[in-house]
Amino acid sequence: MVSGTTAEVVICGAGIAGIAAAYHLAVRRAVRGVVLVDEGPPLSVTSDKSAECYRNWWPGPGDSMVGLMSRSIGLLEELARESGNVFRLNRRGYLFATADPAQVPVFVERAREAATRGVGPVRVHTGASDGYRPAPADGFEDQPTGVDVITDPALVRRYFPYLADDTLAVLHARRCGWFSGQQLGMYMLERARASGARLLEGRVERIDTRGGRVRGVRVSARGETLTIDTDRFVNAAGPFVARVGRLLGVDLPVFCERHAKVAFNDILRAVPRAAPLTIWTDPLTLPWSDEERRELAASPEHRRLVEEFPAGVHGRPEGAGDSPVVLLIWTYDVAPVEPTFPIEFDPAYGEICLRGMSRMIPALGAYLARLPRVFVDGGYYTKTRENRLLACPLPVEGAYLLGALSGYGLMSSNGAADLLADYITGKPLPAYAPAFALSRYDDPTYRELLGRWGDSGQL
Repeated sequence: MVSGTTAEVVICGAGIAGIAAAYHLAVRRAVRGVVLVDEGPPLSVTSDKSAECYRNWWPGPGDSMVGLMSRSIGLLEELARESGNVFRLNRRGYLFATADPAQVPVFVERAREAATRGVGPVRVHTGASDGYRPAPADGFEDQPTGVDVITDPALVRRYFPYLADDTLAVLHARRCGWFSGQQLGMYMLERARASGARLLEGRVERIDTRGGRVRGVRVSARGETLTIDTDRFVNAAGPFVARVGRLLGVDLPVFCERHAKVAFNDILRAVPRAAPLTIWTDPLTLPWSDEERRELAASPEHRRLVEEFPAGVHGRPEGAGDSPVVLLIWTYDVAPVEPTFPIEFDPAYGEICLRGMSRMIPALGAYLARLPRVFVDGGYYTKTRENRLLACPLPVEGAYLLGALSGYGLMSSNGAADLLADYITGKPLPAYAPAFALSRYDDPTYRELLGRWGDSGQL
């Protein structure tokens, strides 16, 4: 056993959350002696499996999610400016589309509600003199915030001719887009290491909490056991955050869901290269021939494929040039699971996503006669019941938590790590801090609110 190593802060997990924590402590708070511990390469468990999108479009109750995400996006923009936009941040937006007449006034109402939470101004476009401003393919500067709602089908077809002909309205949330998560993570890691942070390849085996406070961390590293003396420990272990919590004697109210994304080469260029992230908000049934439908309906194993699927299939273009790629995601299976590796995915997932997406973008239907080769990967969304992250101290003195970042870890990690760094360094906390503290579950009013929680913000 090797002992005698000391650290100001030990962070368990070198995914995007842990790296962001190291960056905000070492670079922005000048904390020396930050050690990141992970048994695998940085950003390799779930952080590199994301669709890499971001948004300030979040539901209530309250404005805490919008507040934290707006802070996080502001930090992303600062990082983009200082790095020469090495991680290719864009502001294409999220485009929600519907063919349901009942959804059209809902779009307008949701946009107006979002404005009250700080998302930004609402612009409703109903006629020829609409003033709608399309988003550029690249960059993020000097772009509108807030929300545009187009309720004139003719205008929808003018600006988004690739959508289904029966699309009645679209809602374009503007302070949204995507970026390269790997480039962002590595840039922050390099900045943190330049400011003295260290990356240690190993597994956290034990946390010394004698006397009710953190005193040290035992790590298995390269065949030997290393003891790090420290009085501050951050649990940023991604899908293993509950397991690491138990090392502290803390039972965390989180669970995991398995989520996947599909990628395929769009050789037909069915999805325009400059399209925003596009989401179909209506439930749907998959397109099948009459014969296929009869055969599937007769099979207990496959009958689910002819039943109605929930709303929310979405996708975006990736790359350009001779090898354009389309990414697709559909969150229709949300059963809690225990995280295991390697991850097994539904073998039909790629086809299901492609068929579902063809409802919104009919040009994708040209692939259905002969399905393209698809690549499916993914990870685990680690979530709280209401799908709000945890960035806060733990009941053990000197222990902190940065977890339950769900499917929005890349977009929220800077805001969440910024909040956690305020806790660790004793800085004044933002108004939204209590909404992301573990202690919220001790509040009877909050527990009552949980019983009638509405939209979780999950796409």
